[in-house]
Amino acid sequence: MAESAVCPAFQLGRPRYDQGSFFGRLRHFIDVIDPTTLFVSEKQLKDSLKLLDDFKNGIVPPGVSDDKLWEAQKIKQAIIHPDTGEKIFMPFRMSGYVPFGTPIVIGLLLPNQTVLSTVIWQWLNQSHNACVNYANRNATKPTPTSKFLQGYVGAVTSAVSIAVGLNVLIEKAHRLNPATRMIIQRLVPFPAVASANICNVGLMRHCELSEGIDVLDSNGNVVGSSKIAAKHAIMETAFTRVVLPMPIFVLPPIIMSYLERMRFLQKNRRLLLPIHSVVCLVTFGLSLPVAISLFPQMSQIEVSRLEPEIAMATDCKVVTYNKGL
Repeated sequence: MAESAVCPAFQLGRPRYDQGSFFGRLRHFIDVIDPTTLFVSEKQLKDSLKLLDDFKNGIVPPGVSDDKLWEAQKIKQAIIHPDTGEKIFMPFRMSGYVPFGTPIVIGLLLPNQTVLSTVIWQWLNQSHNACVNYANRNATKPTPTSKFLQGYVGAVTSAVSIAVGLNVLIEKAHRLNPATRMIIQRLVPFPAVASANICNVGLMRHCELSEGIDVLDSNGNVVGSSKIAAKHAIMETAFTRVVLPMPIFVLPPIIMSYLERMRFLQKNRRLLLPIHSVVCLVTFGLSLPVAISLFPQMSQIEVSRLEPEIAMATDCKVVTYNKGL
């Protein structure tokens, strides 16, 4: 009895943890973003996929535990896109978001930024975000390359414009003393990144609004395509992209402004960058699972709130859609 509480019976395609609660979603997404899955070999991935296929066909070898089946599904969810069935490029997986994104965050938060450095770091950040958003989108409908490029240009332009504009305003605020100005400058990346992230998600996934996304019944069968479900999916994802940078771009500047006043660090300035890097890494690593756990990836919506043709196509009261990450 105690063992089943620790490791529940395996259910193919179902999350290991309850998605109806925030804590259950948090545990689920900690698995999804686990950076150790970046080191899974091609053989391990093939073995995991074969094990899951065997389970589906009822031919699992004896002695295979539920824990091993859950681990196989964890590997699949971390690497394979749920709609396309294809591997997600490593830097753009959710498990690669923190390792590959942290150097960019460190660059964004460096003090005494010039206009050129602000432009470069914002461009790098939104380029990475655009690729992550595209790689983890709802892919039940194809997205033309032209739409991807339009979204990318729009997201980068908005981020750079907001960040540079805020920096120029701060430079002109002569009434602020140098210490206050530096703290405010360090906080500039947050409104720039948060607003650009909304543009990024909306522009990178604009096709979903015009084409709709597939909604599924309780048996996993496609009922139809819904633009209303697509709108909900994009709004939920955009909200998580506003929450995500909040601690990342607010806490490190506050923490570093305090640490920099310590006598030890004033005598050992070379330690500031490594400490800054660790602070950014820890904050990013803690913020990501919390932000994406606000909503389940496979979200549900009442049929009565969708298009009439969806309601006519099913007897289900509730349908499911892939929100994306």
